[in-house]
Amino acid sequence: NQKPAATDNAPEMSVVIEHDISKAPEAVRKLRQEIIDAAASGDIEKLRPFIAAGQKEFRIDGNDGEDPIATLKSYSGDPDGLEVLAIIIDLLSTGYAHVDAGTPDEAYVFPYFAGKPLNTLTAPEKVELLRIITAGDLADMQEYGNYSFYRIGISPDGKWKFFTAGD
Repeated sequence: NQKPAATDNAPEMSVVIEHDISKAPEAVRKLRQEIIDAAASGDIEKLRPFIAAGQKEFRIDGNDGEDPIATLKSYSGDPDGLEVLAIIIDLLSTGYAHVDAGTPDEAYVFPYFAGKPLNTLTAPEKVELLRIITAGDLADMQEYGNYSFYRIGISPDGKWKFFTAGD
């Protein structure tokens, strides 16, 4: 893991890619496992306590003050939100990008692809990415150079910060 060089001008986003979940803080590991267990239950409502715990900070794309669980369900190809639960498990099954350490935006972001230029992915990393997205999605993302599918952010103190897409 390399630390970015210090500069006198505005800080750039620092990113450390890590594949070993045991290196994440205990609070991050605990919430990650609780979200996986809730998602594996097949009941999207079991995610609500984790969203509520981070409510002040929690961001979800497309949620205009609506119920965040309803918003999550709306991303799913089925009415019960099962597809989005599967996606959540897949995202949390990858390594993570530790971003913006020491700032209010600090987060552990799953999958780690969100913190890495796609043109730097190795063949095994591309295989891992293709477990989450299609080859067509990858081709589109490579055109822009970065991962733009869903991502999950967890704060160092174990709060669910976001479920978003984009770059």
